[in-house]
Amino acid sequence: MSFPNVTDIVATTIEKRSRKIANNVEKNNAVLAQLRKKGNIRTVSGGAIIFEELDFAENANVAWYSGYDQLSVAAQDVISAAQFSFKQLACPVVISGLEMLQNSGEEAFIDLLEGRIKTAERTMANNLTNGIYSDGTGSGGKILTGLQAAVAQSPTTGTYGGINRATWTFWRNYATGSLGAQSATTIQPNMNTTWANLVRGKDKPTLILFDNNLWGFYMASLQSIQRFTDPEMAELGFDNVKFMSAPVVLDGGIGGFCPTNVGFFLNTNYIFLRPHKDRDMVPLNPSRRWSFNQDAEAEILAWAGNLTTSNASLQGYFQGS
Repeated sequence: MSFPNVTDIVATTIEKRSRKIANNVEKNNAVLAQLRKKGNIRTVSGGAIIFEELDFAENANVAWYSGYDQLSVAAQDVISAAQFSFKQLACPVVISGLEMLQNSGEEAFIDLLEGRIKTAERTMANNLTNGIYSDGTGSGGKILTGLQAAVAQSPTTGTYGGINRATWTFWRNYATGSLGAQSATTIQPNMNTTWANLVRGKDKPTLILFDNNLWGFYMASLQSIQRFTDPEMAELGFDNVKFMSAPVVLDGGIGGFCPTNVGFFLNTNYIFLRPHKDRDMVPLNPSRRWSFNQDAEAEILAWAGNLTTSNASLQGYFQGS
């Protein structure tokens, strides 16, 4: 016989797996994997928007002095915050009445349920990864405010995090402009220039993402020399080679979302994933969800939050053609 409390079983099963699902989603993407390692996946407890605090200017009171020279103690406005909206993602896990009957044995039903949840998990992972690369305009503006918004191709225009880049130069990322068709000969000199524009003291890129084409050219440029890999990224499951001190990760591959002939030089110390503490791969509502006109029940796996940045100037957009 079918289980009378099937939706409760779906909900509790998802609840038991929710942390595993969230971890697997993060492991599906090189950016999220590095953010987790750095502790940059920070939950939000509430509020209408997500704030990311940042300093946008130096303290003008600083001065060299001698003896009894007077020091300026004028009030300084140097701290502000970027603002990000909550973005929501959901994937319903649906069980029909017929499937309940056909899988009436407990083990058979759990096997079916596990399969459905794993499919939902992979689907959520792929959609979040897609969102990581988005510019925030997809799905009617409901998708994540991703890398193509944070690290823009044209950083002197548009508003990101509520801050107008045309007005505030500190909020502009570095962009190479079109470098033309790349090759094994040209890619490393162009990477050198990009790197040099993103180093500030000890601050430097911590992760480089390339599509298939740029990855291929970079690999070809290394054919005659010894290759070095980053063991930490390798431990996280991402094949990589290093450029300077940063791992270079292929984030194209089959079904990859990195734009064609584009690379991102990221300083992930200033990039954060901010899920809501009560909506991080959990059942949307653990109570029953019955269909009014169908013989079916459903439980919805849900996530809410956004990708945020506290320093855009240390991020780089590499345009390969």
